Amino acid sequence: MDNYIVSARKYRPTTFASVVGQKALTSTLKNAIATGKLAHAYLFCGSRGVGKTSCARIFAKTINCEHPTADGDPCNECDSCRAFNAGSSLNIVELDAASNNGVDDIRSLVEQVQVPPTNGRYRVFIIDEVHMLTSGAFNAFLKTLEEPPSYVVFILATTEKHKIIPTILSRCQIYDFSRITIGDMVDHLAYVAQSEGIQAERSALSVIASKADGAMRDALSIFDQVAASSRGNITYKSAIDNLNILDSAYYSRLIDAFLREDVPGALLIYKEIRDHGFDSHFFINGLGSYIRDLMVASRPDTLSLLDTDDTTREQLAQLATRCTPEFLYKAMSLCNDADLKYRQAYNKTFLVELLLIKLCQLISPSPIFSGDGEGQLKPLGAAPAATATPAPPASAPAPAHAPATPARPVMEAPARPQPARPKVAPHTPPSPPPHEAPARRHIVGVPHTISINPASRHYEAAKASSASASAASQSTGPRTTPYTPEQLSRAWGEYMAQRPTERILVNTMRACPPHPVDGRPDLYLITVENPAQRDMMNDQLPTLLRHIHDSLQNDLIAFEIDINEGVSSPATWNEREVIAYMQQSSPSVAEFFRKFKLTLG
Repeated sequence: MDNYIVSARKYRPTTFASVVGQKALTSTLKNAIATGKLAHAYLFCGSRGVGKTSCARIFAKTINCEHPTADGDPCNECDSCRAFNAGSSLNIVELDAASNNGVDDIRSLVEQVQVPPTNGRYRVFIIDEVHMLTSGAFNAFLKTLEEPPSYVVFILATTEKHKIIPTILSRCQIYDFSRITIGDMVDHLAYVAQSEGIQAERSALSVIASKADGAMRDALSIFDQVAASSRGNITYKSAIDNLNILDSAYYSRLIDAFLREDVPGALLIYKEIRDHGFDSHFFINGLGSYIRDLMVASRPDTLSLLDTDDTTREQLAQLATRCTPEFLYKAMSLCNDADLKYRQAYNKTFLVELLLIKLCQLISPSPIFSGDGEGQLKPLGAAPAATATPAPPASAPAPAHAPATPARPVMEAPARPQPARPKVAPHTPPSPPPHEAPARRHIVGVPHTISINPASRHYEAAKASSASASAASQSTGPRTTPYTPEQLSRAWGEYMAQRPTERILVNTMRACPPHPVDGRPDLYLITVENPAQRDMMNDQLPTLLRHIHDSLQNDLIAFEIDINEGVSSPATWNEREVIAYMQQSSPSVAEFFRKFKLTLG
């Protein structure tokens, strides 16, 4: 029996016409050969398996061919072509720079450059993975690369052009090889299957091409693997089973469940996916990519952005007609948020199930939410009708110190259902010594900053008085859009992200997030560690509150600042405090420090 040759070697291109997916580049090379305008150095760049080395060999074979064809390909009949095909040509020298990357290797190459060709016109030196050369080897190669003998042509190939020094790049003509499209791969795989007498469904070949990620060599290797497992009958099912690929039909069924608002159906589909052994993080990314493809397929002018076969492109376009752009944009955002939170999530299955429930809510969010409904959950029962916010009395005069522009009042929330908020224990300030004045907290979020003791019985009266004064100067009333703790936390993080250079502020906000005050809706406590942090937060609060109010469309939110009178938070410890805590809590760590006489410099 003949020795088996893998398809990647057996069907390696031998002519420019057989190179897959690089028509523009091969045409340029053929024109250069036909006109005799050959450079002395070429650099072929591109990802793995796109034909860089194959094109280099074809180019070297063609420029030495005695009778090239009219299409610019080698004749395969002259002495030079036959010597090349037999692997005995002395005019073509290949060097693997991954294993021959030192100065001595380049010096040996330079010595070979001085030997003229035995038959043919050129000696061609192909250096693969040239980015692996050391800096000394690059420098030793510079002079020869810039001024080689007239009969020498260098062809350098690399997958990482950015690692090559500029002095090498400036001496070469650079050709960038593109990733091979799925359509071109499928056509070539169909040709290989026909040549080998293998039955192959086009949908199965599309799966193989997608798995190859733009590399023809990888596609041929995967093709051999699937053909061996299916005994020469490659079907769509055999391809996805062998390659452990999640069937796109699951994503299609999920989209249908989202559009029908079928929460139980979506959860059951996800259970099927988990029962088949697929990773949940892989599922989230796959779902996000599928929704992205639907968004691209929803418009004829962006349909070309889909790198897939024509059949799949038509199926996606048909399904996309059932989805609104708003649904697709919000669904992509939710998938992206779930992807970012996945690594930190303790219960990852719950995270994915919550994502699916939110996606089922996007079409018609609950009427009790005045926002866009993204990520909100519908109540199990009927939502009570929201009561209108009472208008301020027309006869109430504005206070003399009221600002000319309408202020944002703080008032009791309207009688409407509020989203569930996690319960926290109310913060009880420490009792001050008899000779000191009571500790003062700053409550910001009202039209005029108030500094009062919230434990005092005058707290509600002061807050209501300020709200009444502000309501009199604003006839339209405050914004009262409901929000969740997650949305407040996201707005808090967005404010930090907008100030990357203010590191002290960002670190303070990260270590001191707001916590709800029990029994006081829309009032949040910010506990800082020292007066300096309190003063800094006071300076930022007007801008911070304006950002929070605008982000959540709710003017009732107020912040209260307090100084932590107890033990400082571990988030604020310095290096010495961390080391001291480690030594106190772990005798082995303390013994380690004593044994080696370690100190913190």
